[in-house]
Amino acid sequence: MSEAVRQDWQRRSLAAVWHPCTQMARAQDVPPLPIARGEGPWLFDHEGRRYFDANSSWWVNLFGHADRGLNDAIKRQLDTLPHVMLAGCTHEPAVRLAERLSARTGGALGHLFFGSDGASAVEIALKQSFHSWRNRGRADKREFVCLRHGYHGETIGALAVTDVAIFRDAYDPLLMRSHIVTSPDQRLGNEAQALAEMRALLAERHAQLAAVIVEPLVQGAAGMSMYGPSYLKALRALCTEFEVHLIADEIAVGCGRTGTFFAWEQTAPAAKGDWPDFLLLSKGITGGTMALSLVLTTDEVYQAFWSQDVTRGFLHSHSYTGNPLACAAANAVLDRFDAGQLERNQQQAAWLAEAFAPLAADPRVRHLRQRGMILAFDIDPATTAPVERFAEKFHLAARRHELLIRPIGQTVYLMPPYLIDEQAARFLAQAVSATLEEVVHAA
Repeated sequence: MSEAVRQDWQRRSLAAVWHPCTQMARAQDVPPLPIARGEGPWLFDHEGRRYFDANSSWWVNLFGHADRGLNDAIKRQLDTLPHVMLAGCTHEPAVRLAERLSARTGGALGHLFFGSDGASAVEIALKQSFHSWRNRGRADKREFVCLRHGYHGETIGALAVTDVAIFRDAYDPLLMRSHIVTSPDQRLGNEAQALAEMRALLAERHAQLAAVIVEPLVQGAAGMSMYGPSYLKALRALCTEFEVHLIADEIAVGCGRTGTFFAWEQTAPAAKGDWPDFLLLSKGITGGTMALSLVLTTDEVYQAFWSQDVTRGFLHSHSYTGNPLACAAANAVLDRFDAGQLERNQQQAAWLAEAFAPLAADPRVRHLRQRGMILAFDIDPATTAPVERFAEKFHLAARRHELLIRPIGQTVYLMPPYLIDEQAARFLAQAVSATLEEVVHAA
């Protein structure tokens, strides 16, 4: 396909499509890359050039593109039952999915509520938390706590518990006020400080607080800020002590990304009370095929809505709630994990660690870090000249090295599909290093 045809797709897209997380005026100078097809970890443009999808297309394509097993599961369901409303009806894929996810928590969580995307899952959990407290006669518990630099989505409710200025500030007049507490960060060694600040807030405001929301182990939009499970164990104990719900937003870090299916499993929960009150999934749960999000919660929260009074019920829905096609895809994803995917991920994570280890000695790189199938490093401003629009320039330069990657500010990160072998790991390390050299040298 000629350059003229590629430019025509770009022109038509810019005229007709409003792209997300994109300043459209800037997109005129840096137009979107037209993609024709995907296969495994690779995306192909209309001219046949390939790009390794190092960020799994916003962290969703666990098993790459056009995966036959996931596609076949959706096709089988398409011929049987594409959709039926979940109000007053039910169907096998939704029931199986709910049962299987609950079993993965040892029955501590269940009563699966279906949403469409990550932000909607956050909205559902916030509403269920407040409404359950109100149904129990504690309507004053209507405030929420989030962590500094935390990200939970871009709807109005989700933005209220998000602390990323670029997303939040324009809509700040529309948002409810949440409490923002220092987040733990292994780069800073500040876990004790973060927990002390959280304890002080909970001690002062627990009568008014409905829930604390966190991204377990890795804060994504904060630049892949990582911390240990000990913080989560201590936070669970604090929330129990002060009777405040705990929401674990595993939208980005669930489905095996951190080395366990749920990131929360790394806290070694031994009893029902060791789990969060809400656990949220989306992104990878359908392997990048269908839009779906899920909210699991406790018997106690569920029972707070148990009434013949309609005003005490949880009246939240959307037309495609529990869509059978999406549930079939999610069940196919769980089949992979039942067949040993986590063990395969451990080997893949080791290959990534080995391939990227030499970067730790690069003076331009600091805080090379990894949690399972998430690897990241920061560009050290003290050793490199400032690079204007670093993330954009890195993204564009990486294409020339067969790599599709989008840094977050000065943080370069990889969340690749679970299709890594030694050769792929070496390719990624070489492509990232070559891109870094090109971008920093050009500056």
